[in-house]
Amino acid sequence: MKKSILYSVLLCTIIYFSGCKSETKSESTIAIEKEIPKSSAKFSLREARNKIGWTAYKTTEKIPVNGQFKKVNITANGEGNTIKEAIHNTSFSIPVSSIFTKDSSRDYKIRKFFFSFMDTSLLSGTLEISSASTGIATIKMNGITDKVPFEYTIIDNVFSMQSTLDINKWNAKAAIASLNKVCEELHKGADGISKTWDEVALNITSTF
Repeated sequence: MKKSILYSVLLCTIIYFSGCKSETKSESTIAIEKEIPKSSAKFSLREARNKIGWTAYKTTEKIPVNGQFKKVNITANGEGNTIKEAIHNTSFSIPVSSIFTKDSSRDYKIRKFFFSFMDTSLLSGTLEISSASTGIATIKMNGITDKVPFEYTIIDNVFSMQSTLDINKWNAKAAIASLNKVCEELHKGADGISKTWDEVALNITSTF
């Protein structure tokens, strides 16, 4: 009798835990099914290959320093039946932690002594198409929002835009001085003058 009761208890226990495992598997399956579906739009910036490149300058000879941001988030819009529609009124944010210049020491200095000096962890803004070859980028940095004109082309489903930023528009003089101080020797030219330019060229490509 005692053995019969013991067997019954063991059987109930096995059935109980088997039921728990089954429920866990079911919940896992449901989570997978809730993945965000791909866009049905013909052109989507979220699904495009986006490259955010920039060129800064050092020394009085204006030697270029190239870099890029490895990550960009599309926060609103970014879809359309044409590439222009996908670009127009797109909102984006770029984490400055994704900066990349092929020199980890330089990357650290730019993050620490330029962007952190301005207490800026994200660059954000919108893109607007104005004509068949021009547009306006609205960029927020250092708590300031300003507009920057750009030129663009669309060739073989590749959107390419170029612009030049005057960093002083975002009240960045102190941040530039901070970066130049820590890079003083590296930013000296043949004339012995250390200089970090307040001009930055921006180039963005989106391959759809």
